[in-house]
Amino acid sequence: MMQTPPNQKQAVDSHRLERLAAGLKLAVGSGWQNKRYGVAVSGGPDSMALTWLMANLLPENMAAATVDHGFRSASAEEARMVAGYCAHEHINHQILCPAMPITGSLQAAARAERYRLLDQWRRDHGLDYILTAHHADDQLETLFMRLNRSSGVAGLAGVRRKNGRVVRPLLQWRRAELLAVVLEEDIPFIEDPSNSDQRFDRARLRHALAGQHLIDAEAAARSAGYLADAEDAVEWAVEQALAAWPTSDGPNIIRDQNYPDELFRRIILRRLRHHRPDLTVRAATLDSLISAMRAGRRAMVGDLLIDRQPRSDAIWLISAAPRRNAHKNA
Repeated sequence: MMQTPPNQKQAVDSHRLERLAAGLKLAVGSGWQNKRYGVAVSGGPDSMALTWLMANLLPENMAAATVDHGFRSASAEEARMVAGYCAHEHINHQILCPAMPITGSLQAAARAERYRLLDQWRRDHGLDYILTAHHADDQLETLFMRLNRSSGVAGLAGVRRKNGRVVRPLLQWRRAELLAVVLEEDIPFIEDPSNSDQRFDRARLRHALAGQHLIDAEAAARSAGYLADAEDAVEWAVEQALAAWPTSDGPNIIRDQNYPDELFRRIILRRLRHHRPDLTVRAATLDSLISAMRAGRRAMVGDLLIDRQPRSDAIWLISAAPRRNAHKNA
């Protein structure tokens, strides 16, 4: 490999750190440089590149953690590889392991446990944010996956730049740019075999997108950012609509004041989730529900009944659906 002249390499590294700083400022806001960050590092090239970047940008304000779910025999060794690199670079690092084996839908359950462990680690160590290495190519894959599921604005907003205490400062970076960092800096990394496992939707989509040049991943990431802004605007409008209702309205009341469909969907969903916080309603089901309500028919969602208030065409009441009599036809 041809050696990069020292001055040119210094300029490249400086530019990279400026890009990371801009991503952090965009996500966290003013005072970003005084916050404390924990990097979620799996050992893959993306997260190893983020670890190197943070160690060069804010060495006194960062730590790193690796979650080892124990799914593969090699995962413990991979976590130790990350720990060894961090020790060599004087980066505070910890390996986090679930207390109990992961059950249920493997990918979803593993993801939930990973973020739970990371957030507990963040709180235990007084860190302000967890950083993940999601990038523009990840965002493009997410957008296509959600398009295939008929997602609305919320889904097409994709991976958010900031979600609670989780921050993703690399959403305008390409996968190839992060790979270049680890190769040029001679940083060790591993490739998770699940990334190319064709049993998983994302792996199949990644393979399909790998050779295309028609879709600009960075432009798609910017579009996802605009959709995230639109999502925030719609949620604000929902808050304004609900705040305008009479203060006597309880959580069992739904009003329709000729709201646009998207606002009405969210108003209904909020009211339903007040009664059933874990309720999941598909968009098609919600549209059928709205059609029934506006046609003056009662409707059911799970064990909740929505019925029009007598002498009103614009007010509905939510109640528990009557229990079926198991002995009625006995």
